[in-house]
Amino acid sequence: MSFIDLLLLSIRNVREAKLRASLTTMGVIVGVAMIVTMMSFGLGLQRNTIQRFKELDLFNEMTVFGQTASTLIAAQQKNPSGSPGNEQGDRQRDARGRPDKPPEKILNDAAIAEISKIPGVASVEPSIFFSAYLRVNGRAQIQSIGGALVPNPATRFKEFAAGGMMTAPEAGEAVVDEEFVRDFGYAKPADAIGQTVEFLAPPDKSKGEEEETPNFFGIPLEDNNAGNVAPADALVARTFQIVGVLKSEDESGRRRFRGLMPTAALYVSLQEARSWRAKYRDNLSQIALELARGSGALKENETIDYGSAVVRVNDPAAMPEVRNKIKELGFSSFSIMDQLEQLRLVFLIINSALGLLGGISLLVASFGIANTMIMSILERTREIGIMKAIGAEDREIKLIFFFEAAVIGLTGGILGALAAWGIDAIANRLAYRFVLKPQGASFVDFFYLPPYLWLGAIAFALLISILAALYPAARAARIDPVRALRHD
Repeated sequence: MSFIDLLLLSIRNVREAKLRASLTTMGVIVGVAMIVTMMSFGLGLQRNTIQRFKELDLFNEMTVFGQTASTLIAAQQKNPSGSPGNEQGDRQRDARGRPDKPPEKILNDAAIAEISKIPGVASVEPSIFFSAYLRVNGRAQIQSIGGALVPNPATRFKEFAAGGMMTAPEAGEAVVDEEFVRDFGYAKPADAIGQTVEFLAPPDKSKGEEEETPNFFGIPLEDNNAGNVAPADALVARTFQIVGVLKSEDESGRRRFRGLMPTAALYVSLQEARSWRAKYRDNLSQIALELARGSGALKENETIDYGSAVVRVNDPAAMPEVRNKIKELGFSSFSIMDQLEQLRLVFLIINSALGLLGGISLLVASFGIANTMIMSILERTREIGIMKAIGAEDREIKLIFFFEAAVIGLTGGILGALAAWGIDAIANRLAYRFVLKPQGASFVDFFYLPPYLWLGAIAFALLISILAALYPAARAARIDPVRALRHD
């Protein structure tokens, strides 16, 4: 018998027992719909998580760590001979990640230039962050300040609520975030554009001792009471003009971040940030630097420019090769790719568990298919005997039952995939209507139904149906034609 003949005969036999075939097919539909729906939910979670990482610009950046004064001191005290230690703690280290190994070299300008020459590296942005008193709009507050490359390729400097990015490193410009604008009393971001930011610092007394006040036998000849309080202008060490307000909050008003670089309330160019930090170094950093030099861990002519830097690559695929080159240079690094591999393993386990739960429903449906085939054998024993009597082979008898099971499995698989698609669409709309929309969030596909999932589910249902027909087909092929012809 040809393939077409077998297919037409199987369809005719299935149609003769419509109710039984419909109920059996319904079991396959439920099983396939369960598998596709549950696995599409797991894939949706995975897809949304990875997409979130992409939106946060975490796949194109890595943090590179170098030795700092505190790590040098710890290593020297642990290993007096001067050999590198294993201490990894550093208060300047990025809180979002930990390096893959202890750094072996100092991260200075020469090292930054060397890393920049690695193929695939788009930019290297040293991490310079400090706190200072700022005066804006008649208010003085302590704010966090960061240094930024100008121009800057990172996406965190692409979206502005008002204004734009700094035009040049020496332009004396600054970029602030939306919270900074509110803290200093501006009604909207546009009001802050063009305003002056004053960096406050103690008056510079490094030029020498103050001139001696004229006196007569120790009694001042002039009234210097007003001089006891420094004028306000004496505190102004540097001024910048606000040229942009970063869009640092999402639709619901929650603060967001992008990339691996820590956030700050105000950004100036890297050159300006480094100049300020060198001139107004905090006491703890200065003590650590002197201790490192005093212990011999750092030479007198050596300086520690940066504790870490963010390296941006042109293509995420180049990340492993760039990391290997950086490791060969003696620096340690951290990339979100490390966490992504663990995350993929977690989602693999979740998807496997969800698929297993859905597969139980399809397994139960396979018993229904086997039962339908066995009942069909009992009802068609005489028919089978006639086919054998006129020359039908055992192989052809088996193929008839395999085709009948395949028709049931294929029909149930297709209808089950369509049912899962409908369930996913309705669930997404309901989730948006009752969960996301009241919170002001945008629409999100909680279920992801890629073609390979529903095609694989249909193929799996077809395979299960054929396997379920193995015993009934073998039993039908063993029927004795003589006894079958006598069967009533």
